[in-house]
Formats: sequence, structure tokens, C-alpha cells
Amino acid sequence: MRVGTPGFVPERLAEIRAARRILSMTELARMLGVNTAAVSRWENGIHAPDADALSDLARELRVRREYFLRPVHVSDHPMFSRSYASALKRDTSYQGSQMQWLQEISSTLQHYVDFPEVDIPNVMNGLTYKQLRDEDIEGIAQDLRAHWNLGQGPCLNVLEVLERIGTVVGSIEMGTSKLDGLCSWSRGEERPHILLASDKMSLPRRQMDAAHELGHAVLHKGVTEVELKADLKEIERQAFRFASAFLMPATTYVYEVKHYSLAGLLSLKEKWRVSVKAQIRRLKDLDVIPDHHATQLHKSYSARGWQKEEPMDREWPIPEPSLLRDAFNLIVDSGTRTKAQLLAEEFTMHPADIENLSGLPSGWFNKGEASVVQLTLKAGPQKNADHSIPGEIIPFSKR
Repeated sequence: MRVGTPGFVPERLAEIRAARRILSMTELARMLGVNTAAVSRWENGIHAPDADALSDLARELRVRREYFLRPVHVSDHPMFSRSYASALKRDTSYQGSQMQWLQEISSTLQHYVDFPEVDIPNVMNGLTYKQLRDEDIEGIAQDLRAHWNLGQGPCLNVLEVLERIGTVVGSIEMGTSKLDGLCSWSRGEERPHILLASDKMSLPRRQMDAAHELGHAVLHKGVTEVELKADLKEIERQAFRFASAFLMPATTYVYEVKHYSLAGLLSLKEKWRVSVKAQIRRLKDLDVIPDHHATQLHKSYSARGWQKEEPMDREWPIPEPSLLRDAFNLIVDSGTRTKAQLLAEEFTMHPADIENLSGLPSGWFNKGEASVVQLTLKAGPQKNADHSIPGEIIPFSKR
């Protein structure tokens, strides 16, 4: 970079543009009152914006100036996204930027808080995703249920399981019905991060989305970006098969199905917290019902208008992630850092963006600080970080 602000990171400009759903450089240039060529040079790393232009960028895009001077938090692993083919590029780019921010927030908090250790055993037994058979996926789901002591009955809160085994989960409104979950392993610490959409949400959908992304974390960690693009359909099918096997074990669920009708499946929904639609597919995948029977059930399902909402969808509260929220509260309540110090010394994103991704109440950074969580502090040197300040490490107890 030959001119402008030293240390400017052009990838940060691309990231924030995606986070603000600004599709083109021309659109951003219009917002700033500059020509498109200037924005192009900044984002392509040819030139850096001068001090005044950097201030304009920060103000217009609602970040601190320092945001553009820190490296992007990019993983070596691909992001597994369940977006529909018709999803707009600005929406999928937005989702990717939010995952990068989720990993950045998580990494920063771990300078202060010991998150639960990642407890995802290697269950692939040397297989690649291309070698997986359906029976392998069924066996993996069973092995993990046993490893995590979940038994063979309904798993009523997959999100709680995810956080207990060391997965960082965020839940945000995507602003479109064409985006679902997203999963990626972080760089360095190798911790899975999952971002769930809160749009069009019900408990059964939250359960399936969470289990689906868990499937990616378990089965597809070694998949490359090239393989993901080439085999997306099969990779997605495998994740769904895992989720179904995890939520509806063949050893128990199938034997509880007494009537292969919508009424019969609806009665099981109350116990297993799985949608009728997912149950139809599960029974078909296991060859419990023939294809023509599944087709008839789907027709009756659509005729009743259940595609938009099934009975009981509104009856249960939807679990929300708590790991990041509790970590923030713990840091502040212990006196290790104030909210103002966190914003001034650790984070460069807008407070509302941090609150959104971390499950904090809107305006949390502006509210008075009160004790919420009481855990024991552990003295010790802080983990190294270029932008951190020495302090105590706080253990985050497994729940």
C-alpha cells in the first residue's frame, strides 16, 4: 500500500460492507460522496484511505476507526451454509461476515474466560465424507449420544448440548427466509462456531437447525472449499441425515410410531420435539414407510397448510445461546473489565452488533453494571493477544 493510513486492512472494508449489506463498491462510494475508483483502490489494497476518509468510513459504517487496522478473523475451514439457491448475494455475504464477527468476539472473550473444552471425539475412523454410507452416519449419531450421555430418548435442547461440548453458538435474525444455519471451525483453537437464524423460528426448527450444523462440525471438518462447492448437495444431505438420526434414534423413536398418519406423527411431536415433516422423511429414509406412503402424507400435510406452520409450533419457548452472554456478564461482574473498557480496549465493532451476536439485551453496554453471575476467579497470566490488556483469567464452568 503506497499512500494513506498505515496498517489499513482492505479485507476489513469488504467485511463491513457485507455486514451492512452494501452490495457494491458503487453503493458505498455514493454513501461516502467519493468516486467508485477510490473505494475500489481501498478494498483491493492498492491505496489506503487517508485519515479523513478513514473517519468517514468509520462513521458511515458504524465502527471504530481501529476496526480497519486489525486483521480479519478468517478461518482456514469453509463455512457450511444452508442458504437456498435463490438467496441474494448480499444476504449470504452478510451471513459470512456475521460468522467472522462471532469468531472474533469468541476469541476476544477467551482472553479472559475459560470456555468449556471442545468435546467432539473423532468418530470418522479415517473415513472422508465421500466414503460415508448412511449406516456410518447412523452409527456416528449413536456413538455421540452415548459419549455425551444423552441416552436414547428425546434430546429436548440441542443448543444446550452444543454449548456444553464447547461449541460457540450465536442466534440472529437474518432478515430473509432464504438463510438458515451456518457452521465453521475457528482458526488456531479449532473450536466449532454455529450461527443460527432466528427468522421463522419454532422449537422443532431450532432443534433441527442446531443438529444439522452439529452434523457439519462432526462429519465435515476436513472438507475443503473446493469440495464443498462441488459436492454441496451431498454434504447437506449427510448433515440432515445425521441430524435426523441424532434427534430420532432408530433404536427407539421408530418403535414408538404406532400410526403412520399425520395424527400419529403429531402425537409424537409433543414428546420428541421434532416436526411432522422431519418425521415423515425420517420414516422414509429408514424404509419404515414406502415412497408412495410418504408422498401421500406430504400431500395431506400441504393440504392442511402446515408448510407455513405446524400445530404446536408456538407452544414451546425457543432456547437461546447463553455462553457468550454469560462470559460478558462474568467479565464485567467480576470487575475484570468494565463495559466501557471492553469497548475502548478490546472491540472495534458497534456495541449493537456485539449485543446482537452475543445474545445480550439491546443497550446492554449502556446500562449500569450489576452482579448477575457468581463464579470463582482463578489467578493467572492472561493469554497473549496483540490488543489485550493483562488481567485475570476467569474459568467458565461447564453447565
